[in-house]
Amino acid sequence: MTAQQSGAAPEYDGMWSTALVRGLIREDALRSSSYSDTGYIDLLESGPPTRRTLAQRAMTNNRVAAVYERLWRPIVVAALSLHGLSMVDERARAAAALHLDGEQRVLDVACGPGNFTGFFADRLAGDGFVVGLDISLPMLERAVHDNPRPRAVYLHADAVELPFDDRTFDAVCCFAALYLVAEPCAVLREMVRVLAPGGRIAVMTSYGRESFLVRKGLELGATLCGVRVFDRTTVPAFLAAAGLLDVDQQLRGISQFVTARRHG
Repeated sequence: MTAQQSGAAPEYDGMWSTALVRGLIREDALRSSSYSDTGYIDLLESGPPTRRTLAQRAMTNNRVAAVYERLWRPIVVAALSLHGLSMVDERARAAAALHLDGEQRVLDVACGPGNFTGFFADRLAGDGFVVGLDISLPMLERAVHDNPRPRAVYLHADAVELPFDDRTFDAVCCFAALYLVAEPCAVLREMVRVLAPGGRIAVMTSYGRESFLVRKGLELGATLCGVRVFDRTTVPAFLAAAGLLDVDQQLRGISQFVTARRHG
């Protein structure tokens, strides 16, 4: 007797979530897609741009991807938050800010090795799933290896041009990555575009502090590495100008955590 015949709920598996995600991808993007034998959907025929900063090259380096979860990200998070949250607390804060407790469609932009993606997937139910999207193949391969979940689907795509229709996701986030991209406002614009009515958005990124000397010192170091240092107003103002409500910003060390929601 099958689960359906007995009245029991069918077991949720990765094939079902992958099918749901493929159904959300725009037809023009899907035509050139392939499913990698390493476990992610590939929408890009070529890799990242050849002209990249030191930080961007690091994110597409196989060795960095291999040690990212144990070494690179803890260093970056420590530098951003100083006396801030632990990795576990950071993920819990993110899940709470996005109100993850059910059948939401979640998009994790620049997911890296899937640390947040897998954590979010464990908090979903029913037809809920999370898409971890990144432009770095080494990071996606690490995500598939280290953080596989039945409700997590990994996607090789460019955050500057998300392959989804408007208002597709109930929750959209980008953690510890916006300061690495060449066009952060373009990424934010795309994140807002695909956010559904009533949906929530969360961003954790750099913050230059108010002290002129501290800010200039951070900016100099960031410029050398190709990392952007944001001021207090840019990210919250962008979200407010995009029409999002309840914009909230928490400053901690040299990081900022910004959340907002779209009118239902």
